[in-house]
Amino acid sequence: MPAIFSLLLSGCDKGNPLTVVKAAAVGVPSLAPFFEENNGLGEDAATVRSQPVQGSLQQGDTPGLYGGSKQPTICDVVKLERFLTDPRNHQKAQAWADVLNIGTDGIPKYLDRLTPVLLRHDTLVKNHDYKKEKAVPYNSLLQAGIAILVDEQGLPAMKCSCGNPLRPFQGDTGRISVQFEDGNKKWAGYERESVVAVKPAPRKLERVALVDVQEPARGIDRPVGTTGEKDTAFDAEKRRTVPHLAGRSFAQARRELIGAGLAAGYAGQGVPPEGAKVTATDPPAGTELPFGRYVMLSVAGGGTSGSGGTSGPTTPTTTPPPTSSGPRTPPTSTPPSSGSSSGRPGTSPSPPRSSPPSASTASSTAPGSPSPGKSSSRPSPPPSTGSPSTGAPVTSSAPAPPPPPPPPPPSTTSAPATSGPATGQPATSGPATSEPADDGPSTAVAT
Repeated sequence: MPAIFSLLLSGCDKGNPLTVVKAAAVGVPSLAPFFEENNGLGEDAATVRSQPVQGSLQQGDTPGLYGGSKQPTICDVVKLERFLTDPRNHQKAQAWADVLNIGTDGIPKYLDRLTPVLLRHDTLVKNHDYKKEKAVPYNSLLQAGIAILVDEQGLPAMKCSCGNPLRPFQGDTGRISVQFEDGNKKWAGYERESVVAVKPAPRKLERVALVDVQEPARGIDRPVGTTGEKDTAFDAEKRRTVPHLAGRSFAQARRELIGAGLAAGYAGQGVPPEGAKVTATDPPAGTELPFGRYVMLSVAGGGTSGSGGTSGPTTPTTTPPPTSSGPRTPPTSTPPSSGSSSGRPGTSPSPPRSSPPSASTASSTAPGSPSPGKSSSRPSPPPSTGSPSTGAPVTSSAPAPPPPPPPPPPSTTSAPATSGPATGQPATSGPATSEPADDGPSTAVAT
């Protein structure tokens, strides 16, 4: 009987085979690195344990997706730049740049826009070994605690300890077969259901809000393109209010949660469609949560499970959240956003950074107006002689006034909103990278 059952399962899975993924544990050297690991390019954090996730595909600007520490040099970007720009390493630099869709002459500028972080989740990526003077891609699961560089849209770009370039994982996160070999033994706390893959934030980030892996109550506000020397701290335990999201599109609800310093969760392996209407949240609107906690979104035709940042499931909310919670109160615990300053110390000279006009370099919350098709509010129709619209009385002299526009989102996506003066470093306006943005102006990507 077990054999027949196994055969039936095998037949069902023929059209959707498992994706083989190689595990990469903290502190285990790569067998085919771009950069010799004993040269001190980067250092992982062995004490980090993977955090639970509510939705296996998260945007690079998700609050609390990444961690940091008070140690400012978990990844020596200056040393990497010297290595890749050394003429003796031209072949290796060419293979490295090809993976990231840039030219070798663009390596210094590209590196200047990367930001070092520590993984807080076991994270799926497309990794690359260096074999026979070529970059060889393979799917990999990086253990929480591994130090990486992320680009301007929060995407993993490089594994710090070995310099191997990273690209987004393209497989089904729910159908993976993780291989623990070559010294990469299964680590404590590993759960296949709790791995995460990262997709780009819709817009470039100015800063990344991290959780200190040694002091979880401490948040770290790190300007993009800096290695820790410009960090400012904020209170990660400060409560953020869950906004009223019923009737919003999934994309708009996620933007509002990110602006509030909270993460958008969903049930199942598939991300709800961007335009799917949110019917309820768990916990409901008005609930106060610490920075980076998950708020589960139920959408029309779908359900939800789990609760705001807890590791175990709870009963989902099945009715719309109460309207008495009022509008979202902007968080006040975040540090001021970054202002102009010098770049990464010791790097090759590069053009000074300046804030471009409009919000093309801001975070995934659209600073002007929501993207087309993502707003749930509509202006009132013009006066007519037909039947008046329902929901508000119409006088004989004028139509009902249109509803007020939603409050403007914060200036960055992964960091809490702030109204203080800028004190750090603005985002660069350099050339875009290979991953196209999925909202707002085209940014071909550099979290």
